[in-house]
Amino acid sequence: MFNVAVIRLKDLIRFIFLGIGILIIIFLCKKSFNKKNIEKINIVQKISLNLGEYVKQAVNTELPKIKNETKEMEEIDNSENKENKLLNAIIGLELGVVNAKEKVVENIQASKEVGQSTDNEQKLEKEADEKKRENKNDNKTEEETDNETENEEGLEVELAKENLKTEVITKNPIADAYTKKYKGVKIKNETSYDLSDEDLNPEKLKIDKSNIIIFHTHTCESYTSSKKYTYTPTGNFRTTDLKYSVARVGDELTKYLKKYNFNVIHNKTYHDYPSYNGSYSRSLASVSNILKNTKADIIIDLHRDAIGSYSGYAPTVKIGDDECAQIMFVIGTDGGNLKHPNWKSNLQFAIKLQEKANKEYPGLFKPIILRNSRYNQHLSKAACIVEVGSTGNKLEQCLKSMKYLAKIIDEI
Repeated sequence: MFNVAVIRLKDLIRFIFLGIGILIIIFLCKKSFNKKNIEKINIVQKISLNLGEYVKQAVNTELPKIKNETKEMEEIDNSENKENKLLNAIIGLELGVVNAKEKVVENIQASKEVGQSTDNEQKLEKEADEKKRENKNDNKTEEETDNETENEEGLEVELAKENLKTEVITKNPIADAYTKKYKGVKIKNETSYDLSDEDLNPEKLKIDKSNIIIFHTHTCESYTSSKKYTYTPTGNFRTTDLKYSVARVGDELTKYLKKYNFNVIHNKTYHDYPSYNGSYSRSLASVSNILKNTKADIIIDLHRDAIGSYSGYAPTVKIGDDECAQIMFVIGTDGGNLKHPNWKSNLQFAIKLQEKANKEYPGLFKPIILRNSRYNQHLSKAACIVEVGSTGNKLEQCLKSMKYLAKIIDEI
């Protein structure tokens, strides 16, 4: 029984030591594991700390750059905005200069067409402003103004007589060039059309003469100053004073036509002032507006002729005791590729009138000029340009012509 107990005690001691050994091993293993984990943690922390320091250093290094770059970008943006503003200002200034140049060019071109400088256009403007300040006719109707003009003449309206001796008395006359002659009417054909007798025959032409429209594409055209009609022309025989321009001649024609019981609309709008360019576009608008309310076949665009640098040229005819400026028709066609279905009837109307004038007052009319330009004559079947005298003629000579022109219009 003793031996068994001893063996069991030894086994117990061995078991205890074994257990202690296992515990020691476990403890050592655990301690070793914990140490490694701590070392790992320390390494991770160290790495993190180092990385943090690096990031912090990198951030501290880069942020000022970013800040500076941002500042630079802002400065660039501001600079660009300033440059854009400056550029816009420059562009605006350049556009203003371009517009100003265009205006100057337009005025110069206008001046070339009428033979005057930009300074003269400024004089015209000053003259017009002065006339506006005078404000004499602001509250007067056109009819009252016409009556005043008639009263200024101090003469009653004397209609033209027949069977008067007529002769051309032009000093240094220019030969009347023409390419076609039809029943005594001379035509200077400047187009490519081959005019047949059928094209020129006015027999079938029917004109409604209940209304007549008179207007002026070049309202400021004027004549040589005289003792009776003294004025100061601006540029190459131009003035905004309607008492001395072709508008005054239009008044005279209106006065005589009314004596023949025509209903006349005389439009005296400035179409060539302050800009000469675009005159025909503006006069087209004026006449088109009139035609909205008033039907008219006979439409007269009354002008003053000009023979280049020959400013003293004054085509004149003496009818009885009257010295009259010669008259000339200018008829347009569709030769300039603008639609114009009425050009043949317009030409026939001019031929019919001039044929009658040649019988009554030979020499009153110069040859008809036929051109490619349309001249707004597409608006009716009896539309025409009537050139009354030239730059060398005096206003009184042109006024006298209207007495005879009105009679011819009435007779046809």
